[in-house]
Amino acid sequence: MTIIDSQVHVYEANTPKRPWHNVPNWPAHVTGDEMVAAMDKVGVDGAIFISSFSMYQYDASYAVEVQRAHPGRFALVKPVNPDDPNVVDVIADWKKTPGTAGIRIMFPKESTRKFDDPGFDRILRAAVKYDFPVNILFWGNVDAGIALIDRHPDTRFIVDHLGIMQPRTPDALAAEPWADLPKVLDLAKRKNAVIKVTGACTLSQKPYPFPDIWDPLARVFDAWGFERCLWGTDWTRAFAVVNYEQAVEPFHLTDRLSASERAMLMGGATAKAYGWSPTKG
Repeated sequence: MTIIDSQVHVYEANTPKRPWHNVPNWPAHVTGDEMVAAMDKVGVDGAIFISSFSMYQYDASYAVEVQRAHPGRFALVKPVNPDDPNVVDVIADWKKTPGTAGIRIMFPKESTRKFDDPGFDRILRAAVKYDFPVNILFWGNVDAGIALIDRHPDTRFIVDHLGIMQPRTPDALAAEPWADLPKVLDLAKRKNAVIKVTGACTLSQKPYPFPDIWDPLARVFDAWGFERCLWGTDWTRAFAVVNYEQAVEPFHLTDRLSASERAMLMGGATAKAYGWSPTKG
């Protein structure tokens, strides 16, 4: 079974050479070498490396450096800027960059944009032209996210983090963490979307191995089908809630998945969605 983590954030220390835009509650650094070591320890073969928006905004230069050093272990996704009038050219250049697998747009509850934002329209048309899937973050803003997906039926969307708001610290977990689940299940009707089952362990109200995630996840699997569900850790955003091993092992250990379901969830669906599989050596 090939295991692919559908979302990791890798970054170097905050220095004048490549300063962080924000300083989140993450480790001081998780370099490409450190991420590969963490993956090797728990048997993860490869990962989709999402260039960190909070740290680097739209600059994916570090991701490119890491992928060049570990070409068989990472495929790259870059956030793109709806306010950039040249964003179509940015996407065209990204397509030419070795190891790239997609782009990302940010549409969380804090956003002042509307679903018909012209910048989004430019990006999503370009994604079709250059055959990129679009990762979309709209936690806390699910209705607007669904409207955007419906507006662009020819674009391939990959919904970040189950579409559900997730905490950065244990005390930030909502009293009803799965409150938006009915909307996420309805979204499954849109055949141009797949969904990342990333950061799911951070939604647990129980200690490791987080047994209370499986009933709501079963509803996700039933609605979306395993071939449209992409497991991942969202390491390092999840750092203060779970460590990397704790985000991986519950999906190995559970008796709620058959061998074929686990293989699809933990690798097959991600390989299909991104058109990429890892190679070691």
